[in-house]
Parts: sequence; C-alpha cells; structure tokens
Amino acid sequence: MNSPKLKKTDNSHAQDEGSTRLARAAADGDVAARKRVSEIAHPIISYQTNSFCKRFCKENHYYHKCTLFPEWGSSRSDALFCEWGNGSYTWMLDDLTKTTRLKRFRGTNGARLGGYLFHIANSLPFYERWKDWRFGRKVHVPTYIREMEHDAAKVFLALLGGENIPMIAQKLVRAESEIDDLVQNIIISLTKRKRLHLLDPPQTISLTSPVPGTADSADNSGQLDVASSDLSAEDLENRRLLQSAWTELDAAEQFVLEAMLIEDQDAKNVLKALVRLDISLADGVPATETNQQQLYYFRRKTLIKLEKLMGSQQ
Repeated sequence: MNSPKLKKTDNSHAQDEGSTRLARAAADGDVAARKRVSEIAHPIISYQTNSFCKRFCKENHYYHKCTLFPEWGSSRSDALFCEWGNGSYTWMLDDLTKTTRLKRFRGTNGARLGGYLFHIANSLPFYERWKDWRFGRKVHVPTYIREMEHDAAKVFLALLGGENIPMIAQKLVRAESEIDDLVQNIIISLTKRKRLHLLDPPQTISLTSPVPGTADSADNSGQLDVASSDLSAEDLENRRLLQSAWTELDAAEQFVLEAMLIEDQDAKNVLKALVRLDISLADGVPATETNQQQLYYFRRKTLIKLEKLMGSQQ
C-alpha cells in the first residue's frame, strides 16, 4: 500500500491556480468566494465540532437541545438550546477562513484548499486555541473535582500553580489538615480516572521550528502547549521523541491515530468521517471504497512508522 495522502486531481497546474485564486479572492472579501470557502470548510468543521463538543459536553446534553446535533441533546420539548454548538462552529469557521490564513495559502503541487484547512483543523494548536475560547483559559476543572466540596476547584487550581498545602490553607483560611485531606482526595480521584496529568503545570515551549516557506510557518504551527512536570528523565525523553515524531506524520496519519487510539472511535465512524472529508488513505483507493481491513492496516503501518521515527531520533 502506498503512502497516504489527500486525493488530487490530474490537472495539478490548473488546480494550483484555481485554489490559490479562490483563497485570495475570499481573503479580499469576494462574497461568492467566501461562500465557496465556507462550503469547503463545512464538513471539516462539522466533524470537529462533533468531536470537540461531545468530548467536553459533560452533562449539558441532558439539559439542553444541541444546536448542531439534535440527536445528542435533550429530548424534552421545553429544553433550552445549548449555546456552545453554534458558538464552536462560528469560532472554527472564523479561525480557518480568516484573511491572514487564506492569504498564506499556495495551492502548489496539486494541493487543495480543503487539504490545507483539514491539516490546520487537525493540529494540536487549533485544538488548544478552541479550548482557550471554550473555557476562557487552558485549565478546565473537572466536574467530579468541583463537586467534592466548595473549595475543591480552588485547591485544584492552586496545586496546578505549584502552591504547597500551607500556602493554600492560609489563602483559604482553613486548617492544613483539611486541605491535606482534600488534596489527597483530588489525587486519588484523578488517579482512578487516569487523569493525574491534569495537575502537571503547563508552560509553552517550542518543540519544532516551522519549515521555512511553508504555509504554516507563520501560523505558530511549531508551538505546542505541553506539560512540564517532575517526570523522570526517561519519561521526559520519551515524551519529547513522541512529540517530535508526531509532527512528521501527515494529516491523514495523525487523524486516524487520534480518532482510533486517543478518542477510541469505532472503525465504522472513522470510515464515515474519511468519506465525509474525502480523504484517501492510498493512491487509487477513493475514500468511499476504503474498508475496515484497509483502515486497520493503515493504522498498524502508521504506528510502525511512528515507532521508527522515534527510534531514528534517539
């Protein structure tokens, strides 16, 4: 099976010029061009809002009607509409089709505008920017922590900020023994859910340098927000190798691994998403003809590639 890539047309030169002209016209405010760009971005945004919103929906869908996915929301006729769905769609559309981004696009070597937007929408910086907008900050205190008691969220944020128990107790005007018990309960709860990493203090560092001359070189694509913690030297090195190797996978490879391994999505749903986004995993095999066996083979081959990339960097 050949290397995966987004499908291209035979007339690459004409497509290069057409895609670039469309992006430039939309950036200049042409109404028809902006409408066409929005249509290209629509299936990408629909998939990502479905993924992102449901990931952080928590209990919202029990009490509200979902504005984007009616089957997900409350069935009560008098339920209020949830504002996050349409808000997320609008935010993603603005982020993907903003003027500066469209002006940077160059449809060289048969590249399509849809592939460009797909690559951005499936990047970690895009995900982090959406979380910034969604939560107003990068830190989201889990519901099960907030429900422990009235000061639990404050203690969680204080721990994330590196404060010790005496300092937290002094700020909250409480006994150190009470704060110590609460801290232990928070750690136990996170550990049971395999979410202890949420207490890693975050800092922004540059993991890679954008390739000069690429469309994403001026789009912070080399900036990833990662946690800096007291991990062992071996664990830190493995994390560095994984993050570096991940950037060498193409958009389709990252998409499949994230969907199937990180989000644990069913293969049938991933295949539907590939068709909706028109992503081919191999030359001569349209997305509509990709089956589960080919998808699993592609995933296995990508994991092997990722492992080799990590090994080559040691």
